[in-house]
Amino acid sequence: MLGLDVGDRRIGVSSADGLGLTAQGLETFERRSLDYDLEHLTGLIRERQVKTLVVGLPKNMDGTEGPQSRKVREFTDLLLSRLEDYPAPEVVYWDERLTTVAAHRIMLEGDLSRKKRKGKVDKLAAMLILQGYLDRLAFSGKKQ
Repeated sequence: MLGLDVGDRRIGVSSADGLGLTAQGLETFERRSLDYDLEHLTGLIRERQVKTLVVGLPKNMDGTEGPQSRKVREFTDLLLSRLEDYPAPEVVYWDERLTTVAAHRIMLEGDLSRKKRKGKVDKLAAMLILQGYLDRLAFSGKKQ
């Protein structure tokens, strides 16, 4: 499993441990171009043999989807189209409202400087997105 926090400037990536219990931060990478971003992620998906992709969906506070949600869905569709020669992973969109806020709060409590937080917030947000999904699976008794 991979968790993604797709932003305009950076993409945070997390993965589930072997038992599917906890999310681990993998990386945050600066977006360079659409081709680069898609190639980088398709490489990770193939290398890690990803079967489920949990993508943070930035909803409005009233639960509706706005322009940023459309961008994330379009990006995910493009990502899947690049995997035509590979078994496409199941995509789960996860409501990511307030995950970035929670990530900043966690790092502030850990006394990380603003400079250090900048490079880590997206990876931590991706971890929170994936961990939320893993927790729901565990709570419902479903196996991934």
